[in-house]
Amino acid sequence: LIPGGSFEMGDSKNESESWMKRSRPVHTVTLDAFYMDVHEVTVGQFKQFVNQTGYDWSPPVGDMWDAVARLSPGDDYPMVYVNWNDATAYAEWVSKRLPTEVEWEYAARGGLEGQRYPWGDEAPTAERANYNANVGETTIVGSYPANGYGLYDMAGNVYEWCADWYGNDYYTYSLDTNPQGPATG
Repeated sequence: LIPGGSFEMGDSKNESESWMKRSRPVHTVTLDAFYMDVHEVTVGQFKQFVNQTGYDWSPPVGDMWDAVARLSPGDDYPMVYVNWNDATAYAEWVSKRLPTEVEWEYAARGGLEGQRYPWGDEAPTAERANYNANVGETTIVGSYPANGYGLYDMAGNVYEWCADWYGNDYYTYSLDTNPQGPATG
């Protein structure tokens, strides 16, 4: 359970990075409490979903499980090669949902205010996260320290899907309480 609260969403710490412009303007957002899984969905969990439901999962790579094993070589590793529809189908199967972008950012911060990473403003290191291919493949989920909310791998390891669309200027008109993201993107 992630406690509800308010925080400053966005990042304005490094003006030179072009991708940072998408996380502006920094703005105050208030959220109700919500649930978030402690770590990414594992290969083992996703295999169980596919096997039990017959879900038609076909990533754009050769033999699907061989391709997964090259990046995530065991059932305790994070699942890769899933698109938004795959992630949503899995979440529905386990009676959950994907977080919104604002929920994800709030949870990733782990209660820290105004910090860039779940551990603070210090740059990522091999001891803090599987970041920028510093390991070469994924790592077993939960291999790095948890953030302040007890969540693992909120920076690094694999990309994570959110429920809502991306909107280039969404921060300029989003709601300040429980925003659900832009209608299209």
